[in-house]
Amino acid sequence: MFLRPTAEEYSTHNLTYIRPVPEGNLIEILEAQTESTRALLASLSEEQGDHRYAPDKWSIKEVIGHITDNERIMSYRLLRIARGDDTPLPGYDQEVLVGGAPFAQWTIEQALEDYLAVRHATLTLLRGLQEEAWVRLGTASEHPVSARALACIIVGHELHHLNILRERYLTAK
Repeated sequence: MFLRPTAEEYSTHNLTYIRPVPEGNLIEILEAQTESTRALLASLSEEQGDHRYAPDKWSIKEVIGHITDNERIMSYRLLRIARGDDTPLPGYDQEVLVGGAPFAQWTIEQALEDYLAVRHATLTLLRGLQEEAWVRLGTASEHPVSARALACIIVGHELHHLNILRERYLTAK
């Protein structure tokens, strides 16, 4: 899909994630993002993976787990909406999901493997969408959202968190 979603296809809360997504083919953008994220994660030591920039913040491994869980949820929403299921989809609590996950005990390699598996599934889903499915609207977290907006949110959410990793976690210590 090449076109950005219109303002009617997502809530203003998601502007944070949609605004930084570059113009272009979302599948190609996701593929390129996958490679840059893979390179970043593969360059990290286990010590870096456990790093928290403040005591009450997630570790890098937990941030990667959160990115991956969010993509799982957004892809599920995208599937339901793209296929025409108009059942309203609930929100989620990111703190509960990270708190209930084993991310802190994982190695960087495990976090990367999980991320890549989910990204592969997202890409196969997107490659199989019919053209009209991209603009189909549904409801998630009590707001209208389209399949293409959800694809943009996946990209932008990861960009958002990778920027935080670079700015707050991976600065010279």
